[in-house]
Amino acid sequence: QVQLVQSGGGLVQSGESLRLSCTVSGNTFSGYYAILWFRQAPGKEREAISCISVTDSNTHYINSVKGRFTVSSDNAKNTVYLQMDSLNAEDTALYYCALSYISPRAPCVNGLTLQNFWGQGTQVTVSS
Repeated sequence: QVQLVQSGGGLVQSGESLRLSCTVSGNTFSGYYAILWFRQAPGKEREAISCISVTDSNTHYINSVKGRFTVSSDNAKNTVYLQMDSLNAEDTALYYCALSYISPRAPCVNGLTLQNFWGQGTQVTVSS
């Protein structure tokens, strides 16, 4: 069974940074997958904000985080990171990572179709 364990998050001031981690354990079978990052703010729908393919490290960001957030992977540690800089109050949300099996050279956004496993979620709160 595949498990995703998240760490990081917390309370920061506007303009500060945080790094979230998502560590994958278990048998991922083919090894071809993407890690997607989602967030859900109070009273809002969950939104996908970024993703990375662990096969070729192609990435994607939504406009509201582009230039401020950076997703990366350390395949030796089976861990994906979401570095979040210049945080603002609108970034306050519960953040989740999810694993989606995709084809070897597919764009990571293909993982939006179906997520196979989810992390437990971690809270990010940005005070203004």
